[in-house]
Amino acid sequence: MSVEFSRSTGDWLQTKASQVRTQLQFIAEDRPAFVSLVVLASFLFLGVFGPVIAPHEPIRYSVLSANGVIMRLHPPTLAAPLGTTAYGKDVLSQFLAGARPTLIVGLFGGMATGGIGFLVGLVSGYYGGWVDEVLMRLTDLTFSLPFMPMALLLLTFIRPNIWIITLIIAAFLWKMPARVVRSEVLSIRERTFVKSARASGASDFRTMFGHVAPNVLPIGFLYTAYGVAWSIAAQASLAFLGFGDPTTTSWGRMLRQLFASGSIRVAWWWVLPPALGIAAVTTSVFLIGRAYEEIINPEINDHQ
Repeated sequence: MSVEFSRSTGDWLQTKASQVRTQLQFIAEDRPAFVSLVVLASFLFLGVFGPVIAPHEPIRYSVLSANGVIMRLHPPTLAAPLGTTAYGKDVLSQFLAGARPTLIVGLFGGMATGGIGFLVGLVSGYYGGWVDEVLMRLTDLTFSLPFMPMALLLLTFIRPNIWIITLIIAAFLWKMPARVVRSEVLSIRERTFVKSARASGASDFRTMFGHVAPNVLPIGFLYTAYGVAWSIAAQASLAFLGFGDPTTTSWGRMLRQLFASGSIRVAWWWVLPPALGIAAVTTSVFLIGRAYEEIINPEINDHQ
């Protein structure tokens, strides 16, 4: 039995490794997607190890000159490779430490956005009838509520933190995946293999998750990736408006402090790291998603 188990485990690992190689080969053939993958890998590394490799404590530490004077709004030097803020803080340390909150909100916000939208769209499209009516009216209600004003209203009464912000983002951004997944499920549920599963006595749960869901999973994964970019942009916007987590350093909070100090037009070394970080990560996610979207929806190439 142990030999059979080892053999089956080896076969499973070999299959997964082959799938990973296939995906990497696909991305390597698309240069924008490959560069985007490198950017995302760097972002993941910074999100995990950024606070550890940061040369200084981002909030408490102040960069001092040889004379012991706080270096405020100082351009890049050996002591501060990315310069200092108006408060004498090391921009490099804040940038490295700020990657982790950005990663947490982006990753979990994107997964929650894609997961909720996928389940709502799957159930709504599969069952139809009053279930579809209720879920789609709920989706319409979410579309009618603008994200930013509602998020600001909620965060006025709730002390912001990373997880609260992630929850609010997921509560408002699942609507787009739900609509797209539902439209695909409406088509797939009428296909022969789904009707055959029903006729053979398979339960709704088994038919829905065993036969319908696998055929819409690529779209679910695609919009989960998009959800990561939406979440990062939303978190940065909230932090820039002063509704981010006040206990952590994030790229959006760096831009908030920059704007509040009145130095946004002069301290280019303070502007570029968080701004380029946000732009690079969100753009990379969309480029990778775009590459996969051309496979999921071949009609895109036909219209180009």
